[in-house]
Amino acid sequence: MSFIQKAVVLLSGGLDSTTTLAIAKTEGFEIYALSFRYGQRHQVELDNASYVAKAIGVAQHIVVDIDLRLFGGSALTSDIEVPKNRSSIEMGKGIPVTYVPARNTIFLSFALAWAEVLEADNIYIGVNALDYSGYPDCRPEFIDAYEKMANLATKSAVEGAHKIKIHTPLIHLTKAKIIQRGLELDVDYSITCSCYDPAPNGAPCGNCDSCQLRAKGFAEAGVVDPLDLKFRLS
Repeated sequence: MSFIQKAVVLLSGGLDSTTTLAIAKTEGFEIYALSFRYGQRHQVELDNASYVAKAIGVAQHIVVDIDLRLFGGSALTSDIEVPKNRSSIEMGKGIPVTYVPARNTIFLSFALAWAEVLEADNIYIGVNALDYSGYPDCRPEFIDAYEKMANLATKSAVEGAHKIKIHTPLIHLTKAKIIQRGLELDVDYSITCSCYDPAPNGAPCGNCDSCQLRAKGFAEAGVVDPLDLKFRLS
């Protein structure tokens, strides 16, 4: 009898996390998707996460409620304005105000807890260190350090039953390469949301850093973004 391994996949409903989920599914894991209602500016990404989980197929999808607006400190969790129409040079300088303090550390901690309960050895996260917005918790150094900590912090790892592996299949890919990989796996990018400040109906603003990076990726991949077509025709 074959044994199917389980993986916890962090799923925001965005382009990167959706591609990551598709990769994990293709690699043969039984998928447990984890999303967060953390006080972000909009509900759209959680709606998209639900669509993605159903479209790709997961064993379970959980949305965890935490309120990072209590701390603020980010344009995504407070009343700070989301930057728009920044040049690539501007985006390459410093850490932007859309960075949510310690967000990936927090999210990975929840993923680690669930993985231990599930007796899952694998966690997937769609961080990227190339076409990204300068976030410190998207770097390989952070992931390596977190994985070491995870295997010191859990009962299953200390007792030798389960060692945690954090998978970052996109970390060294350009946005164009990520899109190409997703298309190879039949990912429907029309049900993903990358925008930091979308309209209530889910239409992307087209001008925030994330929208610009997404547009650049599709342009370099030589593919029309189906999300643009969806709202152009609606």
